[in-house]
Amino acid sequence: MNRLVSLFNELKGLKLPAGDYAIFGSGPLIVRGIVPASNDLDILCRRQAWETVQELGETEYLSDYDVTVVTMCDGRLSFGTEWGIGNFDINALIDSAELIEDLPFVRLEYVAGYKEIRRSSKDLDHLDALETYKKSIS
Repeated sequence: MNRLVSLFNELKGLKLPAGDYAIFGSGPLIVRGIVPASNDLDILCRRQAWETVQELGETEYLSDYDVTVVTMCDGRLSFGTEWGIGNFDINALIDSAELIEDLPFVRLEYVAGYKEIRRSSKDLDHLDALETYKKSIS
């Protein structure tokens, strides 16, 4: 969990403008303790947040996903203005994000939707863990 706290603190330290970014991928599952912490966070951003991270990090084109990302902290933080898998309304994902520990996280239903599309073995494990989590809170 210390890795995760470190990543969250790194992200908070960037002081990105509220309402211009949200953590996606496995981050919303990790922060709730649904799945174990990983070594990186994927962050969607727009407007001023995107301009800021472009000034601070390294820009890279990911041909497998046809997206441009900015990475920081030895690749542990990845920022993008679009998601390379599925067809998501990035503005809706950011606008509806939930604040947890002073950071915005994409809502779980969108995370589940992405993982349903991708369906890697990790994603299927995460979907199972999410179902277990939902049953435990209902």
